Amino acid sequence: MHKSGFVNIIGSPNVGKSTLINSLMGEKLSIITNKPQTTRHRILGIVNKSNFQIIFSDTPGVIDPIYPMQKIMMQYVEKSLEDADIILLTTEIGKLEDVSIFNHIKKKNKSVPIIILINKIDKIETQCGVLYYTINYWHKLFPYSEIFPISALKKMNQDLLMNKIISLLSEHPPYYPKDYLSNRHERFFVNEIIREKIFFLYKKEIPYSVEVQTKFFKNKNTFIYILSYIYVERYSQKGILIGKKGNSIQKLKFFSIKSIEFFFKKKIQLELYVTVCKNWRYDYKKLKDFGY
Repeated sequence: MHKSGFVNIIGSPNVGKSTLINSLMGEKLSIITNKPQTTRHRILGIVNKSNFQIIFSDTPGVIDPIYPMQKIMMQYVEKSLEDADIILLTTEIGKLEDVSIFNHIKKKNKSVPIIILINKIDKIETQCGVLYYTINYWHKLFPYSEIFPISALKKMNQDLLMNKIISLLSEHPPYYPKDYLSNRHERFFVNEIIREKIFFLYKKEIPYSVEVQTKFFKNKNTFIYILSYIYVERYSQKGILIGKKGNSIQKLKFFSIKSIEFFFKKKIQLELYVTVCKNWRYDYKKLKDFGY
């Protein structure tokens, strides 16, 4: 008997959803920073074994959208609620969420099992007693759902969670070929890696105003040649991104190359260009061109 299903990870920004999917996959597919709204797209990560296939789905953090890019991000969340076989509703220890958001999740698809994950319990030593109150809070909201205290970072209770997920999967042939790791192409992961480094290296509004698009990806015998464009919304942001005498962009290039080489296990030649695309976050046509 072979089991398959879509296991979709939902939650507020910065509760560790991307860390969780990377931990469950054993691969770094989603970028991780300590800043909210890092994840912009829906990313599928596929775990294959002889008798099952789990399609994990990382989604943007649930927010009240303001501008078009955020509205599209929330459409990804809505879609993930519709096609889920299992929902991993992820929060963190000590976090008491906006009840209205999660009532919406309960009403969306009442037949889908919801597992509540209380993440970051590795911090429990500094938050004595908080875990009990967090569990009690979520039990009142979802009285028929199982609650798993976990640490995605430390892989605490991960085996228990995986066993529970497998037990809930339905009998079904694989949805994807067994050698697939994700539904995303190579250029997407290059874009995300560069964007992750921008989050680490730049402050204030710069990471949120940036989009990355890889124009050329050529896998040669001994190396991969990559040409990527970084789009910003204002000329002042372009100057900050490049830095004095190009120092900042060279630093970004250095750290990006290191991570891209680790991801593809191959030497990388990377060219980066910075250009201005005014108000791209507010323009549906430009967002479509960027893959939203």
